[in-house]
Amino acid sequence: MRKRKRTSGSSASRFLPALAILAAGALADAGKSGKPEPFALIAGSVFRDTGFSFAGAELTIEPAPEPKPPSKFKRIKTVTDARGEFAVRVPASPMRYTVSVKASRHRLDRKEVSIQGEERVDLIFRLEPETR
Repeated sequence: MRKRKRTSGSSASRFLPALAILAAGALADAGKSGKPEPFALIAGSVFRDTGFSFAGAELTIEPAPEPKPPSKFKRIKTVTDARGEFAVRVPASPMRYTVSVKASRHRLDRKEVSIQGEERVDLIFRLEPETR
C-alpha cells in the first residue's frame, strides 16, 4: 500500500480562491438579474383528426415574415408531451409569430398569433392525415 504525500496546508485552503471567485460571480449575476425578465406564453394542444391527443408532434415558433420583427428572435422547436400539449416562453414585447405543427404522415398546419405583452395565448391544432 502506498502512502500519500502530504502537502502543506489543508485541502480547504487550496479551494478558497476558487470559491471566492465563484461567489463573486454569483453575486454579480444576482445583481444583474434581480428581477426575472417578462415573458409571454404560447401554449396549446395538438389533436389527431379523430379527436385524440397527438403526442410527439413537432412545433416550430418563429417571427411572422411581415412586418420585420423589432428584435432578434431565434426559431424555437419543441414537441408535444404525452397529452399532446405544449407551452413555450417568448419575449413579452409586441410581436407576431407563426406556429407550425407537423407530424409524420400528417399535413402541416400553421397559425399566426400576436403577442402584446405579458400574456398567455392558447392554440388548438387538429392534424389531418396526408392523402395517399
